[in-house]
Amino acid sequence: MAVCVIPARGGSKRIPRKNILSFHGTPMIGWSIAAARDCGLFDRVVVSTDDAEISDIARDLGAEVPFLRPDNLANDHAGTVPVITHAVEALALDDDVAVCCLYATAPFVRAADLAEGLRLLQAGASYAMAVTRYDYPIQRALRRGEDGAVSMIDPAQMQVRSQDLEPAWHDAGQFYWGRAATWASQLPVFDRRAHGVGLPSSRVVDIDTPEDWERAEALFQVLQR
Repeated sequence: MAVCVIPARGGSKRIPRKNILSFHGTPMIGWSIAAARDCGLFDRVVVSTDDAEISDIARDLGAEVPFLRPDNLANDHAGTVPVITHAVEALALDDDVAVCCLYATAPFVRAADLAEGLRLLQAGASYAMAVTRYDYPIQRALRRGEDGAVSMIDPAQMQVRSQDLEPAWHDAGQFYWGRAATWASQLPVFDRRAHGVGLPSSRVVDIDTPEDWERAEALFQVLQR
């Protein structure tokens, strides 16, 4: 059995109501719900929210909303692991159930990526998540002072060729697979046994600001073509 949990609180600050704002004609959360329903991987698609309007929209789009999230898990400081732990407990899931946290703002998620995450989980990963490479070597990062002066954070990397530097990856902000028991134990997502599903940076936008939203809309239009 596999369950998709889409966390979608009502109180986002930088983009108010971003989880249900229209994104190319569909409430943003609708893209994640559709991806989860259409990929053929999940027995249940559940939205975890504290918000009545989000709850109604999610149901209209075909997701379950069997509970409302408590206020202490719907503030700016609530982390992903406690939110999914609450869902696992509220749904009374067996320990072995594969649970995927799919963000409500993931319009670029693809079925093949979700399937690869499930494969990695079944192969023994503690968690499996979407990751993407940094476009520029992080070893060449600069420090900028208040007066505008710049210097390398690690001067030892100055003479190393960029092709000889180890590639660095970051969380793509799309999905995280884990067993129900792993979520319930509140094991940190970046556990040493976690594995990454590599995505091209051309399909990754972390939508936190209005500028991110505009870039995501433009990228979505290009990819749709």
